Amino acid sequence: MFKQSLITFAITSAIFSSQASAAQLKGKVLDTYNQPVPNATVHLHGKSQSVKTDINGQFSINVDQDSQLHVSKDNFINERIDVSPDSPYVTVKLAPSSVESVVVYASALHKSNIEMASPVAVLSGDELKNSAKPTLGETLKQLPGINASYFGPVSSSPIIRGLDGPRVKITQNGLDSSDASRVGPDHANTNDSLAAQQIEVLRGPATLLYGSGAIGGVVNVVDNRIPTDVIEGVQGAAEFSHDTNSNTNTVAALLEAGNNGFNFHFDGVTRKGGDYDTPRFALPGEEHEDHDHDDEHEEHGHDEHAEEEHSETEYAERVANTFIDSEQFNIGTSFVGDHLTVGLSYARIETDYGIPAHSHEHHDHGDEHDHDGHDHDEHDHDDHDEHSEDEHDHAHGAEEESVFARVKQDRWQALFNYALHNNWIESIQIRAGFTDYEHAEIEHGAVGTKFTNETTELRTNIEHRLGEWHGIIGYHFSDSDYAAEGAEAFTPATNTKTHALYVLEERRFGDVTLELGARVEDFALSSNFTSGHDDHDEHDHDDHGHDEHDHEHEGHEDKHMAEVIDYTLDTTNFSASIGAVYDYTEGHNVAVNLSRSERAPLTAELLSNGLHIATSTYELGLGFHIEGDEVHFEPENIEQERSTNLDISLRRFIGDFGYTVNFFYNDVSNYYYQRNTGYMYTGEHGVELADHHHDGALPVYQFESADAELYGFEFDAHYQIDARNRIKVFGDHLRAELDSGEYLPRIPANKLGTSYRFELEDFAAELSAIHYMTQDKLAQSETKTDSYTLLNASFSYDFSVSGVDLVGYVNVDNITDELGFVHSSFIKEQAPLPGRNFKLGVRGYF
Repeated sequence: MFKQSLITFAITSAIFSSQASAAQLKGKVLDTYNQPVPNATVHLHGKSQSVKTDINGQFSINVDQDSQLHVSKDNFINERIDVSPDSPYVTVKLAPSSVESVVVYASALHKSNIEMASPVAVLSGDELKNSAKPTLGETLKQLPGINASYFGPVSSSPIIRGLDGPRVKITQNGLDSSDASRVGPDHANTNDSLAAQQIEVLRGPATLLYGSGAIGGVVNVVDNRIPTDVIEGVQGAAEFSHDTNSNTNTVAALLEAGNNGFNFHFDGVTRKGGDYDTPRFALPGEEHEDHDHDDEHEEHGHDEHAEEEHSETEYAERVANTFIDSEQFNIGTSFVGDHLTVGLSYARIETDYGIPAHSHEHHDHGDEHDHDGHDHDEHDHDDHDEHSEDEHDHAHGAEEESVFARVKQDRWQALFNYALHNNWIESIQIRAGFTDYEHAEIEHGAVGTKFTNETTELRTNIEHRLGEWHGIIGYHFSDSDYAAEGAEAFTPATNTKTHALYVLEERRFGDVTLELGARVEDFALSSNFTSGHDDHDEHDHDDHGHDEHDHEHEGHEDKHMAEVIDYTLDTTNFSASIGAVYDYTEGHNVAVNLSRSERAPLTAELLSNGLHIATSTYELGLGFHIEGDEVHFEPENIEQERSTNLDISLRRFIGDFGYTVNFFYNDVSNYYYQRNTGYMYTGEHGVELADHHHDGALPVYQFESADAELYGFEFDAHYQIDARNRIKVFGDHLRAELDSGEYLPRIPANKLGTSYRFELEDFAAELSAIHYMTQDKLAQSETKTDSYTLLNASFSYDFSVSGVDLVGYVNVDNITDELGFVHSSFIKEQAPLPGRNFKLGVRGYF
């Protein structure tokens, strides 16, 4: 009690020791030619809100304690100056940056991407709006070091340096998006790029702030659903665009209003489109299923003489069942005062989208039970009056057996920020969120499988200054209840709970900024499930009426008797990092970051035991072992995955020429990955060695762990030829292999790209070419992916009508209608990239 009283007294003293009086600091922001810089952001450390400079570059902000003023604007180098309530009129000069420079909200310390010790890429402004696609993976995949999992364009998640799924955390304003995209590649992420102000990609481990699920990186989607700046009056935007390839129409709207510190925000996006067209390609057939790496026709099936040699080969110019029908909105409100900012938001998502190559016609899953062995009621979902499967078949050309996903999500977020500005605590911030997510897979108008996830999350940061050190101390809590019911419930219901404490500190030593950080996380995963396949077999007999085989299968059922298992994995994950940024001369720096991260396996990696139709495999988790033709749950030797990662970044960001070059080396012990076991599975016979041939049998893939190395580089260089012309070159290279010398599966192909941009007053045009190289570094059962080049162009024109600022734009993707296949895709041969597409759009601001 005495210790708790001391802590309470210390916190109370800190809060009430902040000075009540505030002085108004005025100033001006200029560029290097002494011209005013309008719309620059002026932020006082410790406060959540900021102010913008006016058309003359002038600003006014309240200062109630000695602090640091942070002045930033996109594509300028940030400036920081010490201020106090007694400071006179200040003039701040911003130097232009030759590379994109944007403040990164995910950094937690108000740093720009060119100031951080770890590599960061940011997509924002009109560049983000013009390149926005329905999924994050497709929006970000042109960035160096970033690729997409590509389960069709409407279900595509980001891959960072070859890592995705449970190793890449997708967040929204710093809180987990809490969908089911980590369970399987056919599960779309629920973040829409059009609603974002900017999207930040933290390459490499980011576990200090975001937990063990960020061992490969973080994608943070930043929006203004809870306004943190004072809004005066009414402002907004609206946009309409049309994609010719898939006949997709997209409408987006934004409305914000405020008065006396009270603010309101609304944004919404609707998107509706059909299946997408591709250049002519051969559909995979039986000749593709034996994975013979030496047969070029099996690798892609698009040899121009294939039709002559394989007259039975079928060809297509459209990828079926890739439609999308989506509606979502965000609504939020806040109060922004001098010290206090509080806000609340609510978001709703309703999306139907097709799942290509996901048909039950040829797969004998033989089970309509959930993973706990309970009968699944096909009527426990909505009646589907709005979007029946028949409607989708007619509108989108889906095949009779096609499956589509119906996603619904309700998401609440809350923000509390109090700026103290005393001698050691700058601010206390609390972010909280609750997400209710549902992903239902619709077959014949009824729910076949339903995935749900309810997540509660809390993050508390205390920003402080201790002498020359500046940093944050925080607490992070997450509680996720995941469940799956139905034919494809290959993972059991689980509860995953984490408690974590973390600290991140920085200090300036002359031209060197040192960063230190550490995190301790208590991780607990618990599940109660049934292990065994007797339910599958019984259903097979009942459905198919194989009475004559009953006696034969009785022995099979006895060997696979169900066992109820109550399992808990409880472990402590520890992460630490040390980094430094050395500004060795004006406009140049070198950054070095060394990190050590740990994570435990998630549900799919640990407890999978079932048919995954989307990937045409039977999946087993780390906790299972195959003995003969029996599967046993024996999770005694589950070890944490540990990553030791080194990043070295070289940057030049001044003058007409600028670049960012990142080198990385990631040594991972106990790397979790899927491997072909050599067994096959059918609903009738269960798991058997591959030498038993049965129609419809699927390979059994199991998660294993082994030491691995991932290393490579990425670069991005700009040259501003003159005020109108700019060229850019970018690319990446990645190698990923096990210590045994085997390559890791589905590693993205290396890419090399260039772009040329021309601007003349209100007109802008850009031409880009990206070459994806041949991927012949193959894992077991993979086939080579040939190289291809995508040529893209964009044109935009700014104008105004009746006082409304407008932007009209035309984007042309894949100008040459090139046929390209994505090596990182589970359905590479069934879903090539879209062919030529024209996107026509207009955007207005008021």
